[in-house]
Amino acid sequence: MTDTSDARPSVARRTVLVASGATAAALAVGAAATTEAPTADAADTAPVAAAAVCTLTKEMTEGPYYLDGQYVRADITEGKAGIPLKLNLTVVDDDTCVPLSNALVEIWHCDALGEYSGFVGNNGHTEPDDGTFLRGGVLTNSSGVAAITTIYPGWYRGRCIHIHIKVHTGVTVTSDGHFTGGQELHTGQLFFNETITTAVARISPYSTNTVTRTTLAQDSIYDEGGAASGLLTLTALGSSTSAGYAGTLTLGVEN
Repeated sequence: MTDTSDARPSVARRTVLVASGATAAALAVGAAATTEAPTADAADTAPVAAAAVCTLTKEMTEGPYYLDGQYVRADITEGKAGIPLKLNLTVVDDDTCVPLSNALVEIWHCDALGEYSGFVGNNGHTEPDDGTFLRGGVLTNSSGVAAITTIYPGWYRGRCIHIHIKVHTGVTVTSDGHFTGGQELHTGQLFFNETITTAVARISPYSTNTVTRTTLAQDSIYDEGGAASGLLTLTALGSSTSAGYAGTLTLGVEN
């Protein structure tokens, strides 16, 4: 499952990403491990600032696995096995850093075996495919925060571990829980600290993914720009890797 359309992106719109702190409760997971939860090296994460400082960054390609009109929901796991990941993503206006409420933050990513819903089999594994697992979005609250529960992504051939993200405004939530319309303000990707990813990769079901993993340094999209390029701030939710992580970032968009 090589993300062949993920060539080095050009700047389509101005966007900003700044680190932000958050806390979250742990989510139960089937896979168990006793490995002590690693912490990210200071060099690999941006410091959490008391007040957001807007920093311009590039948008990134959406890749070939986007599907329109996914569910508006806070939990996108659909029972997928994996290490819990609690995302708290804050959307702000890039000029003023004022939070944007009612903006839809949509994400999608592969499962622990590197398979995307709607495209299962592209990374060499056979599993049920409903076309919706690990896809969805949520509206930001009055503080501009979108809280989404998912799992730590796996990897597929040719790309480092990442999550795709879009920010929309003015969407209409339909009666069946999907969304339509609105304006797309940002398309980007979220990335993960290598020290933590190495620990995650040792734990089942990630450890059963035999595809060679591409690191951040080897990736064709991530440009080593830290939080300004989508690197999440990861905080352990417990004393073991299997307890999961909270991932935080503030996205500034041109509104």
